[in-house]
Amino acid sequence: MATIIIDGKTYEIPTGKNLLETCLTLGFDLPYFCWHPALGSVGACRQCAVKVYKDENDTRGRLAMSCMEAVAPNQRISVSDPEARAFREQVIEWLMTNHPHDCAVCDEGGSCHLQDMTVMTGHDYRRFRFKKRTHQNQYLGPFINHEMNRCIQCYRCVRFYKDYAGGHDLDVYASKSNVYFGREEDGILESEFSGNLAEVCPTGVFTDKTLKEHYTRKWDLTMSPSICQHCSIGCNTIAGERYGTLRMIANRFHGKVNGYFLCDRGRFGYEFVNAATRIRQASAGEAVVSLDQLFHHLIPALKQAKMIGIGSPRASLQSNFALKALVGGDNFYHGVSDNEHDLAELAIRILREGSVRTPSTREVEQADAVLILGEDITNTAPILALAVRQAVRQQPGNAADAVNIPVWHDAARRELAQQDKGPLFVTSVHTTKLDEVARDVYHAAPDDIARLGFAIAHRLDPTVPDATDLPEAVALLADRIAQALSAAARPVIISGACCESGCVMKAAANVAWALQKKNPATGLVLTMLECNSLGLAMMGGHRLHAAFNAVMNGHADTVIVMENDLYRHGKADEVDAFLSKCRRVIVLDHLLHKTVSKANVIIPAGTFAESDGTLVNNEGRAQRFFQAYEPTDIIRESWRWLLTLGQQIENNRMATWRNFEDVTLAMDRDEPLLHGVMAASPPSQFRIAGQRIARETHRYSGRTSQQANINVSESKPPEDPDSPLSYTMEGFHGQPPSSLIPYFWAPGWNSVQSVNKYQSEVGGSLRDNDPGVRLLEPKTEGTHAYFVGVPERFRPLEDHLWVVSLHHIFGSEELSAHAPSIAQRIPQAYILLHPADAAALAVETGGVLAFTIDSRSYRLPVKLSEALPVGIAGMPYGIEGVPYADLPEWAIVQRTSQRQNLNDHSYAKRHA
Repeated sequence: MATIIIDGKTYEIPTGKNLLETCLTLGFDLPYFCWHPALGSVGACRQCAVKVYKDENDTRGRLAMSCMEAVAPNQRISVSDPEARAFREQVIEWLMTNHPHDCAVCDEGGSCHLQDMTVMTGHDYRRFRFKKRTHQNQYLGPFINHEMNRCIQCYRCVRFYKDYAGGHDLDVYASKSNVYFGREEDGILESEFSGNLAEVCPTGVFTDKTLKEHYTRKWDLTMSPSICQHCSIGCNTIAGERYGTLRMIANRFHGKVNGYFLCDRGRFGYEFVNAATRIRQASAGEAVVSLDQLFHHLIPALKQAKMIGIGSPRASLQSNFALKALVGGDNFYHGVSDNEHDLAELAIRILREGSVRTPSTREVEQADAVLILGEDITNTAPILALAVRQAVRQQPGNAADAVNIPVWHDAARRELAQQDKGPLFVTSVHTTKLDEVARDVYHAAPDDIARLGFAIAHRLDPTVPDATDLPEAVALLADRIAQALSAAARPVIISGACCESGCVMKAAANVAWALQKKNPATGLVLTMLECNSLGLAMMGGHRLHAAFNAVMNGHADTVIVMENDLYRHGKADEVDAFLSKCRRVIVLDHLLHKTVSKANVIIPAGTFAESDGTLVNNEGRAQRFFQAYEPTDIIRESWRWLLTLGQQIENNRMATWRNFEDVTLAMDRDEPLLHGVMAASPPSQFRIAGQRIARETHRYSGRTSQQANINVSESKPPEDPDSPLSYTMEGFHGQPPSSLIPYFWAPGWNSVQSVNKYQSEVGGSLRDNDPGVRLLEPKTEGTHAYFVGVPERFRPLEDHLWVVSLHHIFGSEELSAHAPSIAQRIPQAYILLHPADAAALAVETGGVLAFTIDSRSYRLPVKLSEALPVGIAGMPYGIEGVPYADLPEWAIVQRTSQRQNLNDHSYAKRHA
């Protein structure tokens, strides 16, 4: 700690920060542009000037840029000094000389950091009377709109896009006083994190194009705290609604999970909520029915039925629990493939019975050595990949620490490090975007990846079973990885269910457990396939094939399928037989899909924007999401439908449940692995000064005229019995508990930069800690046995290809694929082959390959890649046009020539 004097007042503050961070943490309103808490300092905009004094006798002082000035003991500074204030006003006036002053039509108007800083500095009169510099805007794809004339040259965009996120196609181009931020030519931004430009940019240069399609001023949105539905990381988001449609997803800061950023799938995938294919009416048979007709038709039949329920990894804990309670625990089935079911249960076993803790995403950023086994996390857990990109800077940062360059001095640390990267080892079936920053890359079949993992673990602890008969180059790679992990202070191992191999996950666990014996700071991260895969597995339930058998064997005649397209998780012929055998198929969902087309009864369920619920992310963190708005028509949350059905058929267990809190309390009590889930958010009766927390800002306008075209007498706003939030602008507008923050705002801070006012310290956790409660922690006592059963070395077969799944950030996830902007980025169906395999099959890029998997015929266009191992074929996971198959699996193909020597394209040969 250090003592610092600001404008004559003494403060005790931690060292290691710069003056700008310190002043913001202490609550001072000090303007800035180029600095960002996650990006550090470069001193480009000159806006954050303060007066710094030598000692108590210095009355003149010197002007200094606070973002470039380190905190020092007994330092004396002034934020309000007249000379510093005048300097800041002159800087903003200079920066605004070429700005179009188009706030009235700018998408950022009213939530713009430039507006806030202009007002804060007192620049309220434009003296510039000359012709302004103008630029041509670019097409940057379906996500981001470009208005270059608003730019003030803060360099934030390229610093985030290039330096932080690793993008290559956005840059700054300059000639004398002309500075342009964009691409070399029009085109889609390639980075998976391009949407963050809309929040990183302090002006309206880069804005959310999907919001522009149905534009609303941000202060006129009804907003709620939410959780991303599109992968297992559980990023915190803000969902904004207007006139009954979801208009925007913005980042909600979480100091441990997503920090300041979201991936593009999480930011723009929300449009499925507004899809034309939404199910908005109940139907029985071919007829649309009212609520009364639905219950009249359904309840008598359910009372006599032998029911089973199929849950969903994309539905909330409450909805899955309500279904389980309705049909009984013995009749509840996980709506995922048997392999996915087994992998999720394996993950829980590893995380609970093992001794290694799962680090948060923020902790992964601090790792100084990372091993990725079998995962392409850029496509399956993008924000984790963004964290790994920061982790590779940790070890080179030691050189900067040695010469006393502080962590916040981004420009100096990057200049010193140059292209140096810390130890990152990527093993995967095919190329990943992280390969470019990896020290070593290993592309191999899943079994060979697992064998490498077992070999690494054996080198860390000789009691671990070893993989024998490794090629020399692979054995040397195992040596290098083991040495790098052993030398690290904070090593992290990353694997997961997306590789679809239990052997790979077990190998990753062995590596982490062996390493943890030497280093207690070791971390193990396991990614899951969907947003609530881990939560569903923690609830307990049977495999999907067991549900098929229950119906086929006559033990059940009615199935309730909740928020699940079974054709994504099971073979089409088996699902067809199962559904046709059922006397009654009841589907609760919000999107049309093939399973819905086979239903006798369709019940419209609410999306996450119209529902309350809890998800469990990949680290076992339970997090609550809240309704952004009340659903229309007869749409209800799945758990509410199931609760109503249970009470109608006189289910004794559900008889006393009335609301969301009752369901959650029962789940907390009855599900051992979910005990503690009630602590994920305050109860519905929580109030601050007797008030609910307002979902709408105090500037919200138009509420009294929203329905004027229908009725002059405005209807009463809905009341929310399930949360402490209100659907109006009336209520508490201060700082609520972190899990209940619907939007970030503070006096004078209307932009997203206002999050600084909600943090215990700038860049740190929110003031009452970050949302959520961890339900899974490793055991601290006793020992555990290593996994055994090292797989055999992968050997290609003459007339077969081993087919594996390849994940895509756009298209592989079910819900976001229905968003129009995301749909423009989804690749077409294909099969990926090594050129040697393609030559043997007499096919080439653009050709069509016919093959058979488990007696089912496929025909897919061919793509080629030399990075893919010989004997392996890749098919995109979840993409339309690629039917479900139990992958990995052998595909039968007909060759036209003999295969080359099996070792010709081995890792040892390619890397000799």
